[in-house]
Amino acid sequence: MQMTSAPHLLAEDGPEYERILGDALRHAHERPDLEGVGDRLNTEQLRTMALSATALITAAAATEYEHYVKARGELRRAATAEGADGAPSPDGPQSTAAGSGAGIGAVITVLTPLLAGSAAVIFLLVGYLLKAVGPSVTFGGSLVAAGWFFAAVAAAAILVAAVGLLVTALRNGATSLAAENEEQELPEDVARAREAWRHALLERGILPFLRDALADPTAGPAARTPHRSPNRIPKVGYSRPDFSGPDDGPAAGPRPTFTSPDFTSPDFGGPEHQPD
Repeated sequence: MQMTSAPHLLAEDGPEYERILGDALRHAHERPDLEGVGDRLNTEQLRTMALSATALITAAAATEYEHYVKARGELRRAATAEGADGAPSPDGPQSTAAGSGAGIGAVITVLTPLLAGSAAVIFLLVGYLLKAVGPSVTFGGSLVAAGWFFAAVAAAAILVAAVGLLVTALRNGATSLAAENEEQELPEDVARAREAWRHALLERGILPFLRDALADPTAGPAARTPHRSPNRIPKVGYSRPDFSGPDDGPAAGPRPTFTSPDFTSPDFGGPEHQPD
């Protein structure tokens, strides 16, 4: 089965989660522990935060949800087995043929008004133009008559399409009512498991999350989930060598001193000054 972003919630149960969340937010003012709704955070902000933290909230009722999904799956497998032993399945060849016929009918219903209306506009424009230019030309009258014929076809097609839409809407309404009645007529074990999941989801998941959000409005859903800091570097089995400046090293020895040589001028004199 395909999962949503929440690991503990199937796609078909997403609307039920949103409905329970909506009911909790709608009656939040009746709960003393949610009295901060509207002051610190409004209902839309809380709804957005709760939808972003679906995985965190539904995990609080994971045990009840797994039991509910298991009971529902057993019921569906039993219904499938009974359908295989009895009458043909609705998904069989007859249903496929009916689906393809309905698809062709829908295409015809959509295209007929467009094509007939376009033809009516073209024939009427050309026909009246020819009658205006040459009143003696009989071809213009034929085009005008054809244009009005296609206009009548377009009007009839639009009427048929409107009736089809009305019938489809009534059929879908009856199907949804039948689905609701079927849901209400679930076996006792499945209905009990579903009610246990709903209660656990509300009491242990949604309401505690809303209370935490109202207590700390500045923290988003990510702050309530364990995460790892991206700046944290894992320690390895060695460390960097400590580099220190020259002042931190051992005491320096005596430095050699350099003095400039003493340059003296030679004793040069005249002939009367001979060297010794």
